[in-house]
Amino acid sequence: MGLFDDDFYSTKVSRRARSTSSRDEFAFSNKKGIRSWSNVQVAFVASFTSAAAVLLLFVLVFGGGGLDIGSSAASVSASGSNSLEQRTIQASAKVRPAVVSVINEQTVPYGLLPDTGKSDGQAEGGTAEEGQLSGSKQEVGVGSGVIYKLKDGKAYIITNNHVIAGAESVKVMLVNGEKREARIVGSDQITDLAVLEMDGKDIKTVAQIGQSSKLQPAEFVLAIGNPLGLGDSLSMGIVSKTHRVVPVSLNEDGVYDWQQEVIQVNVSINEGNSGGPLIDMDGKVVGINSMKIAEVGVEGLGFAIPIDNAMPVIDSLMDKGYVSRPYLGVYTVDLEQYFAQKNMDGQAAAGDGTTEQGQGATPGGEATDLPELNLPDEVFEGVIVLEAVGPAQEAGIKLNDVIVKLDDKSISSTMELRQYLYEEKHIGDEIKVTYYRGGKLKTASFKLAEKTKDE
Repeated sequence: MGLFDDDFYSTKVSRRARSTSSRDEFAFSNKKGIRSWSNVQVAFVASFTSAAAVLLLFVLVFGGGGLDIGSSAASVSASGSNSLEQRTIQASAKVRPAVVSVINEQTVPYGLLPDTGKSDGQAEGGTAEEGQLSGSKQEVGVGSGVIYKLKDGKAYIITNNHVIAGAESVKVMLVNGEKREARIVGSDQITDLAVLEMDGKDIKTVAQIGQSSKLQPAEFVLAIGNPLGLGDSLSMGIVSKTHRVVPVSLNEDGVYDWQQEVIQVNVSINEGNSGGPLIDMDGKVVGINSMKIAEVGVEGLGFAIPIDNAMPVIDSLMDKGYVSRPYLGVYTVDLEQYFAQKNMDGQAAAGDGTTEQGQGATPGGEATDLPELNLPDEVFEGVIVLEAVGPAQEAGIKLNDVIVKLDDKSISSTMELRQYLYEEKHIGDEIKVTYYRGGKLKTASFKLAEKTKDE
């Protein structure tokens, strides 16, 4: 039995029905004064009348509100172009020509060249001497960037600070494979942002800057960049959390000394994606891809710097080459680390007089390299001054002083010291530093200076 194989949908008419219909038509057509209508005409009039009645009833009940047949038809016909697939294609097409690969070049010692199996000296037809520099620059890292501005014949690129850190020269590869020399306009370690400048000849596409504040959880986003050196690569996912604060180690020594506000996404962010754009479905940049959690068993944890946070930094880098911040003038280490190291040294000395590496304690069991701070027993938190320069030095702060307060804010770590300075204070503000020296509590008050590029 077919889908419509029943009496209701049957197009067959029985012989009895046909004969009855013929008699009716004959009788109707012979009535005096009445025009003969065919069945088709009668059906058409009935249908039109019914439709008019329905329309009139709709207008009476709903007042005609929202009745726009033309716009409804247009929306239906355009529905195909509003699909997620089409929006993804259109969004990426807007930005891809503006995404570049950023190549960090540095002079490397003699050794095996990548993919050659030969030493630098052998590759150049000479001989390599141990420890001597080859004098040629090699590609030591590749990241991503996005062209966001064209001005006076120059193209300006946003990328990460860690992508160009230590670079002696920087090259940029366009989406068509062309390489160009680039200049570092400015960089900022704290926010992990940098700006590059290159020749803007034939550059037609500039990425549009969006608003990260408008992002919502579960919203679709795209990451564009150069993962693992593959170039011009797209990955897609959703916003997992619009505002996440993660601790970072600015010196990459494993000690967290800053907190970064980021957008958390489940988009694939791999080595080489750093510095590339995170875009929304309108093709606008809402973040700069920066980092991921790279641990065994961890997947789908990528992070991007919100573009709303990035643009003031980018503007400062364009204007000055660095980010203007209040400057205290101390290099510090957390007191917690001091106690942890002292405890390790004490345990090693209590064993056989040496540490596991053979350093850190003398044969007599006394710890080396760690100064005696003579702090009161109740003091466990603060930061130790390793070096004082600028305003702090002029105010009399010295090596091994232990800072425990800035103004009335207790300071337990370098992270908290930076946060208080950068978030609560301004250049030229007066600040009171409370610290211990030789077990005695002291204070010093002075004005914060401006942190320059060199500092």
